[in-house]
Amino acid sequence: MIPIDIRPDKLTQEMMDYTRKLGKGMENLLNADKIDSGVSPKQAVYKEDKLVLYRYDTPEGITPRPVPLLVVYALVNRPYMTDIQEDRSTIKGLLKTGQDVYLVDWGYPDGADRCLTLDDYLNGYLDRCVDYICEAHGLEQINILGICQGGVFSLMYTSMHQDKVKNLVTMVTPVDFQTPGNLLSSWVQAMDIDLAVDTMGNVPGELLNWTFLSLKPFALAGQKYVNMVDVLEDADKVKNFLRMEKWIFDSPDQAGETFRQFSKDFYQKNGLINGGVVIGEYEINLKNLTCPLLNVYALQDHLVPPAASRAMKDLVGSTDYTENAFPGGHIGIYVSGKAQKEVTPAIGKWLNDRS
Repeated sequence: MIPIDIRPDKLTQEMMDYTRKLGKGMENLLNADKIDSGVSPKQAVYKEDKLVLYRYDTPEGITPRPVPLLVVYALVNRPYMTDIQEDRSTIKGLLKTGQDVYLVDWGYPDGADRCLTLDDYLNGYLDRCVDYICEAHGLEQINILGICQGGVFSLMYTSMHQDKVKNLVTMVTPVDFQTPGNLLSSWVQAMDIDLAVDTMGNVPGELLNWTFLSLKPFALAGQKYVNMVDVLEDADKVKNFLRMEKWIFDSPDQAGETFRQFSKDFYQKNGLINGGVVIGEYEINLKNLTCPLLNVYALQDHLVPPAASRAMKDLVGSTDYTENAFPGGHIGIYVSGKAQKEVTPAIGKWLNDRS
């Protein structure tokens, strides 16, 4: 057995360093400016109920491509994750490749939105956003980039309205919701969805947020705060940490009926694999997707395992299907330095080659 070697001088120095970091960190925390929600300039071009459609400003010296790109994010959490900081922004990366970027902000549902369904979101709000962009550009089709649940929305929307979508990109998007080892899916499969929605109405965002955090409690709810001490002395790193914290806990409530349908049709019935998903007057069939399709997934994703996303390949009708596997996690695919150098430029090139 090796004895523990604790030198008093070393221990004293570590305690002094730790105290210094905490002192400087407190100063940086107190002096931190207001934490913004996205860093790229944008304009609100269309509003309806809680929804806002934004168009991002084209950087100086860049000529935008003729076919605009609509980014469709999930209902859970906020879409500014795609534009979280200056040097780690998926939006900025897309703009640099010449994409004319629009983004759907679903807003914060309240009690008046309890009865909103997937039909309302997809054949209502989303379809009217697409129509607005088409009319503004004098086009019949646009490109769409769907992220996570927004990717599922984009797949379903394209299945119903293939005539309006020129190219489709999905990022960390589940298709097979019942792959082995999917802890989130296992939990939702065992949940009484009807009881939850009938009792709560809208599903609290805070409840869902803590559910996601509990999937990796040590890393997501403990270790990061221990590690935070190492960045407290750097004011820029402190602000970036606070940006991420703001995003993590900025969780909109979920419209009850949409939560009911999405959870039952996908997590419990695995509807994209087994069929039977009906949205309004449409029955979803991914074979209807005939446009070029790029599927980007993360190899260490704990929310959308790679197998859940790769299942897309055999279900869609497109003859131009491409996969891009990123060696990172569910969030790293937007914010890591490696993603900024590899993933976003690859998406831009893929779109440019087809637009």
